[in-house]
Amino acid sequence: MNAVRVAVRGVGEVFITAGIVLLLFVVWQLWWTDVTATRVQTQQTQALQQQWDDQPPHPSASAEPKTITSVPYGKAFALIHIPRFGKGYARPILEGTSLEVLDRGVGHYVGAAFPGQVGNFAVAGHRVTYAKPFNRVDELKVGDPIVIETSNAWYVYRVVSHRIVTPDHTEVIAPVPNHPGQQPTDAMMTMTACHPKFSARQRYVLFSKLDQTIAKAPGVVPDVLRG
Repeated sequence: MNAVRVAVRGVGEVFITAGIVLLLFVVWQLWWTDVTATRVQTQQTQALQQQWDDQPPHPSASAEPKTITSVPYGKAFALIHIPRFGKGYARPILEGTSLEVLDRGVGHYVGAAFPGQVGNFAVAGHRVTYAKPFNRVDELKVGDPIVIETSNAWYVYRVVSHRIVTPDHTEVIAPVPNHPGQQPTDAMMTMTACHPKFSARQRYVLFSKLDQTIAKAPGVVPDVLRG
């Protein structure tokens, strides 16, 4: 009988220990990764803004800014501002969509168009953990502005629609979203994130269209960011 009690007690202690370990993992995954990633992404955002502030101003606000043509993998090259997510919301956009890249910000699909270009500027972001930049993507409405800031321009996109698909529906990031093989004539933007929250079963996909391009100049900020 004593042997049975010892065995039961031992099994119980194992389950308790396992439960504590699991709880600690959940705390780390849902809270601590947010803390550390938010710090990293804030530093990257500030570093980009400082870098841009230190460069010579664009010669004319009326001149057409040059678009980006290539970026080294893993490098931050732009910022995304989403007014509906709150004043001051800004996250870095990096080249690539590996987990290591997405843990540091929003990732740009390799081979997709860059901001302002004809084609599909396609990006991905976490909805939970690692600062969850796209946590509230499902709250965006048709007509909402999404502003992409680069070293020499502001690109204002407007939401046009959304889809919920399984991960194998890669046509959503085609040059003409949802129409692979077609030649693009518009500058589009696609945001992808896991759906529903805490699951990777599906993808929430948000489509936007370029509405305005503004060359950077001292004091020039899109009206949608002035609120």
